[in-house]
Amino acid sequence: MTKNLVPIIEANNQYSKKFDKGNLSAQPKKNIAILTCMDARFDPAKALGLEEGDAHVIRNAGGRVTDDAIRSLVVSHKLLGTVEWFLIQHTDCGMQKISDETIAKLLEDDLETASFDGKSWSNNNNAKSENLKPGSKEGHKVNWYTFSSLKQSMTEDLKIIKNHSLIPSNIKVHGFIYEVSSGKLIKIEDYK
Repeated sequence: MTKNLVPIIEANNQYSKKFDKGNLSAQPKKNIAILTCMDARFDPAKALGLEEGDAHVIRNAGGRVTDDAIRSLVVSHKLLGTVEWFLIQHTDCGMQKISDETIAKLLEDDLETASFDGKSWSNNNNAKSENLKPGSKEGHKVNWYTFSSLKQSMTEDLKIIKNHSLIPSNIKVHGFIYEVSSGKLIKIEDYK
């Protein structure tokens, strides 16, 4: 067993003993959906004052508007009634510190966890072992949605949402940058 499995199972056992939300609807009470990054430093519920059942939260690396994010947002609206969406990306995002080509090259070498030294990414050559799965060139076929400018990434993604043929124009779409150093949300219009 891994070191995290037992505490997670124990925490869930405690949670389920007090659980009283089994009657919540799949439709979010606040009729909102949030698309954001999977970064562990951002907890949307805590940062935005949300409770279980308040919102749909869609997360991916970078909080990017991918085909799957669009799919989830459309389902959120069409089948579950959300009418207000929040796109929240954040400062110090790992997807801004790497390129699609670099990810693909790292994966081509091996599939193990890479390291970041503050400037660049590299594979841990000392982690090589005959038991490790070899790398793959398949990473070159993936759009990793890396970016160099946070404001540009947000602007482009908001434009995709607002102009998408499957998204009605009456959906209110808001763009925010979450500042990981302060916990503040900054409207994209106010972000420098």
